[in-house]
Amino acid sequence: MRKIPVLIFLAVVFSALLSAEEYTLGPDSQRQPNVPKGAVTKYSWTASKIYPGTTRDYWIYVPAQYKAEKPACVMIFQDGERMADEAGSFRVPIVFDNLIAKGDMPVTIGVFINPGVLPALSPAQRERYNRSFEYDALGDRYARFLTEEILPEVGKRYNLSKDPNDYSIAGESSGGIAAFNAAWNRPDVFHRVMSFIGSFTNLRGGQELATLIRKTEPKPLRVFLQDGSADQNNYAGNWFLGNQEIFSALQFAGYESTFTVGTEGHNGKHGGAILPEALRWLWKDYPTPIAKPAKVNERGVYTILEPGKEWEPLGEGFHVSADSATDKDGNVYFTDSPHNRIYKIDLEGKITVWKEDSGGAHGIIFGPDGRLYAGQHERKRIVAYTPDGKESIIAEGVQTHHLAITRNNELYFTEAPSHSVWFLDAHGNKRVVYSGINSPRSVRTSTDQSLLVVDEPQDKWVWSFQIQPDGSLLNGQPFYRLETADNIFDSDPDGMAFDTEGYLYVATELGVEVCDQTGRVMAIINQPQTKWLSNVFFGGPNMQWLYVTGEDKVYRRKIQRQGAVPWNPVKPPMPRL
Repeated sequence: MRKIPVLIFLAVVFSALLSAEEYTLGPDSQRQPNVPKGAVTKYSWTASKIYPGTTRDYWIYVPAQYKAEKPACVMIFQDGERMADEAGSFRVPIVFDNLIAKGDMPVTIGVFINPGVLPALSPAQRERYNRSFEYDALGDRYARFLTEEILPEVGKRYNLSKDPNDYSIAGESSGGIAAFNAAWNRPDVFHRVMSFIGSFTNLRGGQELATLIRKTEPKPLRVFLQDGSADQNNYAGNWFLGNQEIFSALQFAGYESTFTVGTEGHNGKHGGAILPEALRWLWKDYPTPIAKPAKVNERGVYTILEPGKEWEPLGEGFHVSADSATDKDGNVYFTDSPHNRIYKIDLEGKITVWKEDSGGAHGIIFGPDGRLYAGQHERKRIVAYTPDGKESIIAEGVQTHHLAITRNNELYFTEAPSHSVWFLDAHGNKRVVYSGINSPRSVRTSTDQSLLVVDEPQDKWVWSFQIQPDGSLLNGQPFYRLETADNIFDSDPDGMAFDTEGYLYVATELGVEVCDQTGRVMAIINQPQTKWLSNVFFGGPNMQWLYVTGEDKVYRRKIQRQGAVPWNPVKPPMPRL
């Protein structure tokens, strides 16, 4: 197995093209005497809710060494019939038998699954083939299919481990990107990935994975890649270059990864020949857990995160809304509108009820005057609370979930039904200052309060406006371009916060996306194992704790940046253009 540098030099390509290598199956891919033979059983799956109406065959390999009383490791293969074929290129059951017998990999149950097919209703009609839809797509749909439907079904028959360190996933071509993408989206399930001639090209947006790998907080994955210098080059891209991009990104982000290059085209000759060695590498040092990469890059996500610090759960059981608030001491407040409460998180992370009968408050923010401002959506008004909880009405006849405030106690708020951004001056006069956003949601003033930013849930853009001396908004443009799941238009942004360097933090489906001053996503902080985030904000001593809320939970983690506060605007440094 040859491990090549991050940058693939042209000399490697040219020499490979000039002298094609011969690849043959070694002894580990052949039946050996006295090696116990595992059993392979065929099944069908026709009850998918994630891919409704589809049918597919799958095979389960059970090694002879399997004992029901001991949880087994699991390895999933896409294009299962091809991978399980003992006369094919890969011959996985034979290789498993030989390597398990030698102790080169643990006792592992193999799951070989075909892509789905939607049967035609009559002989005159053609079936719909789901392979590209399932395999080439980004997002978590296919990972959900495996984890919510297939693995539980296999688990009814066999004792499967619950440890992600015991799970591997592999595939060839589109099955290769499917394997990586499943682990990428569900690192809580899969820690080991193997891809042969992976289709990391623009069949369905796969070329974006390399960028996401570079920007996203690393995950506990070990990744094996293989490709041939003569792989295909078509309308979707160049397969060899695509694999180089993925490997370069993995190396940049510090992942334990290797890339084996051959001279073949888009076939399994090279991959089948090196499968035994690839499996040894994938399972090396087992059962030592695969850890998150610790590599720190100058401009990567670890310029923001504190190395070694993870999300800390603070509490659960709330119906958490967006637009939490932080007081001057660093205490954090968040709303639970269905339960009609406002909660407080003190500097030690203790959560207590701060206000009962909050009027269904949603958006909240502290002003320079020390009062907590809140939008009572159902009562159609904005109120302010003194530190002892006394309530006074600031404005009526408005429906808002989200507020922003200036150092002069002037408020901006959004009203989605009217597609409007409103301005409320310190004397209680209100007016619409912008109405060109379809469904404005969260709103924030920038670090120096020169700009107002507004997001909307059906978009991947965050708007930026210049605040005029009279509170008007001018020179607006969709400035911040967020990354999206599965190359879709909607990133579902919600709460936002700025740090003192002028970076914008946005709660999205992918996690906390961090944008530099010029509007580019430069880092994505992983979600703390929650399906969606409703808000992100700073608090704690020196505003160096980053908090997120999602589903019914609240988390925090220590970072290297400091949150900006509306009562002390600062001019951020010059951006790196």
